[in-house]
Formats: sequence, structure tokens, C-alpha cells
Amino acid sequence: MTTTVPGPTLGVVGGGQLGRMLAEAAAPLGVETIVLDPTPDCPAAPVARDQIVGDFDDPEAIGRLADRTDALTYEIELADPDHLAAAGAESDVPVHPTPETLRTIQDKWLEKEMLAEAGVPVPAYRRVDSVADLEAAVSEFGGVMLKAREGGYDGRGNLPVHSPDEAEAALEEAVGTAEEPSALAETFVDFEREVSVIGVQGDGEVRTFPVGENVHEEEILRETVVPARTSDGVKERAQSVARDVLDALDGRGVFGIELFETPEGDILVNEIAPRPHNSGHWSIEGAVTSQFEQHARAVLGWPLGSTRQRAPTVSANVLGTIDEPRTAELGGVDAVLEREATHLHWYGKDEVRPLRKMGHVTATDEDGDGDLTALLESTRELRDSLRFQ
Repeated sequence: MTTTVPGPTLGVVGGGQLGRMLAEAAAPLGVETIVLDPTPDCPAAPVARDQIVGDFDDPEAIGRLADRTDALTYEIELADPDHLAAAGAESDVPVHPTPETLRTIQDKWLEKEMLAEAGVPVPAYRRVDSVADLEAAVSEFGGVMLKAREGGYDGRGNLPVHSPDEAEAALEEAVGTAEEPSALAETFVDFEREVSVIGVQGDGEVRTFPVGENVHEEEILRETVVPARTSDGVKERAQSVARDVLDALDGRGVFGIELFETPEGDILVNEIAPRPHNSGHWSIEGAVTSQFEQHARAVLGWPLGSTRQRAPTVSANVLGTIDEPRTAELGGVDAVLEREATHLHWYGKDEVRPLRKMGHVTATDEDGDGDLTALLESTRELRDSLRFQ
């Protein structure tokens, strides 16, 4: 696609916080965005040119989005790959990452099979189509992480299983049924830390951001530290594995590649997201070109920007801290605004719910001593001082 300013219009299936930050990053390039989301006045609506209210799997709504835009992408894996492919073909609009890639990544079994066939290192896994399959996997591996093949997110659909006796109840809880379940059993990984690489595939060019270290609690990302506090050798292996993953995927765009670092320093792929990823939010202030601007450039076929890191950076998620849903109002913001080289990102969600991602705080150490642990602790403390009222 020819690079001109004002530029083309980008259609985005999904209008959550990722769609919001994508629209914010596209605007300075002269690129307007139209988002499709079932929630009226979704978080991306205030910064996008327009919103089409419709379900992620509504073929008519996706077709209308394609008719009004020059390229299609998505910020949520619930987008329907068949409808995206049909709308792109009908309106002669490119779709990136490709619907085929989305279809594969939507199914954790197909994703693992694709990676294994490409020679990418992954934890040992087994397909689970019955209670007996799960019992056998637990006996073989001595305990597994049970994962629903489709629809899991932020820990939902994932459940540790330690004994074959737990198999039936675990399937009921994680997948919703123990009769003909669609699941994956993955051996527990004794990991040193969880890391990730944000990779970008453009039109004939590939770039990767520095390796980030991710801190999870209850399987929800809490903080990302960049660069990861690990050895140069591990970082090099993570970058190499990430590039092998990108080689196995079709289509342009940003991919969030989640990895395990083992005690021996090996790297295993956990999961892939075919879109900007929570662990890449640090790049808005911490890198020369953010993951969101990179995604817009890549999907449009424009030249990619630099992935160089500006300074040591920590990003900390602001999660819902209340017991039950209520109107979202965050207090204590002054403390964040008053601290140098610290930035607050609010996602524009009207309602706060327990552990819902409501925003994030990013801090950079531009003139400090590079003490990442101290930066993490101070950013975490600042984030924890915020309260929903």
C-alpha cells in the first residue's frame, strides 16, 4: 500500500483498550481508524473516527467495516477468521495478520502443533478429548496445566490438575463439560521466569523488541520489566526463538510471543497473540516506535519503525480492586502525575470489575543507575497507591 499522508483508513475488529491505543498511535501518521465492537461507546470510540456496533462474529457488520476501510486487522482473538476472509475478499481489502493465522492461534492445540512441526521448542503436551485422555496425561507428566482449546484469556479456561482423580471435575470447570471436551494438557514447566518478545512482520521486513520479563499473579499479568533481568545468552535465545515463531506465521502485524525461561537457560514458547500484547505496553514511552504504531505500519504495508529501547522501563497494570462491579472512578492519580518520567494510561472503561484491566502505569529510568529491581518496586508501589472509589 502506498505511503501517503493523510493516509488510509484502518478497520479494527475489537474496540477495547488495544483498539484505543492503536487508534491513538495511528492518528499522528494520518491514519484514521474505524472499530467494530458490540459495546456501544467502547473504549476505542472516543479516539477512533467511528464505531460500528456489532458482534465480533457478525458477518454483516464485518462486511460493513471492510466496505469503509482500506485494510482490516483485529485486536481480539474472538474475531471470526472465516468472516474476515470473506469480507476482505468481497471488498478487496487486505486482512492482517491473515485469517489463517488467526484460525490457528484461536485453537491452542493447532497452535502447539504448528510450532512443534516448525521445530519451535514448546512444553510437552497432549490433546484431551475425554476424561481418559486427561487422566493419561496427568499420569504421564505427573501433573498438567489443563487448557481449553478455544476462548481462554487471562487465566480463564486454564486449570492445574495434579491427580487423575481430579480429571472429570477439572474438565467441568475449565472447559464446561467432561463429555467430548475440547482441551489441551501441557506439562508443568519449572521456569525461572516468564519472558516475552514483541515481534513485528512487515512487508518483507521483520523486527523484534527487547526481551521483557513478565510478573504474573493468578495468571494475570501485573508488571513487565524491560530489559528482562536475565543473562545476555538467554535474551539471545529468546530473540532467536521469537524469530523462528514469526517465520512460522503468515501475515503482517505485531505478535506477542510469551516464553518460559527454564532454570537451565532454555526457552520454551507458551502462547502467541496475533496482535499488540499487554507485555508490550511499555513500548509507548520506552521504545522509539511503540508496538501500536508498528502494528498500524505493518498491517498497511508501510516501512516499520525502530524497536530500539530508549531507557530501562517498567509497566504496571492497573486492575480492578473492588469486590463487585461499579462505576469506574480512580483516585490517587496526582501521585503518578507528579513523578518524573512516569505516565498513566486510562483505558476509558465505564465499569470496574474485580481484576479487570483498567489502565497501566509506565516508568522509565532515563537518568538513573539502571537498577531495574528498584524501578519495579517503586512503580509497583506507585500503582498500588491508586484506588477505585
